Amino acid sequence: MPIRPVENLAKRKPTGGRRIPYRGRRAYEADNYPIETVLGNDEVIKKRARGGNVKLSVKRTSYANVLDPSTGKVKKVKILKVIKNPANRDYERRGVITKGAIAETELGTARIRSRPGQDGVVNAILIK
Repeated sequence: MPIRPVENLAKRKPTGGRRIPYRGRRAYEADNYPIETVLGNDEVIKKRARGGNVKLSVKRTSYANVLDPSTGKVKKVKILKVIKNPANRDYERRGVITKGAIAETELGTARIRSRPGQDGVVNAILIK
């Protein structure tokens, strides 16, 4: 039987039996709630990451850095709306921007290529 990672402290066994945790959760195992980036006035959050590093998360944004593959140029463009989000149908309805989401911009339809909740920036590439 494979050794399970420590994150499974409170989960059940494959048979359905209860697994009693042998210790509490460590600080480095603690998770944060996901930052769900939506359209609005620009707001970036600074989060403390492991090793005292700082991680930036976009909470609200109205612009994206869009690459036009035909010219190779990148422009800062206004996002009009989120058309599709394959990550989650509910995100699609609420207009949450995640990696892989398809948004309508001033230049045209673009696919988001960065992870706004973790990278602190919204990068996209134009699609035909």
